[in-house]
Amino acid sequence: MKNLVCLLVIAFSFSTVMAQELKKDTFIMQGDLIAATLFHDNGMVAQTGFYTKDNKLQGEWVSYDTNGNRKAIAQYDNGQKVGTWTFYQGDIKKEVTYNNSKIAEVRTWEVTDTRMVTNRP
Repeated sequence: MKNLVCLLVIAFSFSTVMAQELKKDTFIMQGDLIAATLFHDNGMVAQTGFYTKDNKLQGEWVSYDTNGNRKAIAQYDNGQKVGTWTFYQGDIKKEVTYNNSKIAEVRTWEVTDTRMVTNRP
């Protein structure tokens, strides 16, 4: 009986591990773009976004941590960093504005209790 219980526990553990490994990155053509969904090793979504046909990042890309919490929202135009990117770290929100793929401005906010503090001049 002990052997049967041990065998069932091992089989269940193996099936759980195999289920986590089944998540593979997906790439789907949508018009002129390729929609990408990339996964963490634990099966949670790591990033979503688009590529051009020549493999350059395009449009909005969103990154998530291993728990599914949003970490960053980025913007690309034909592989170049553009617009305002937003980064999240706990109670801190940071916005980085790009111009010609170079950092033009950085703004940081911190939420403390019910107040929001910013470093913007």
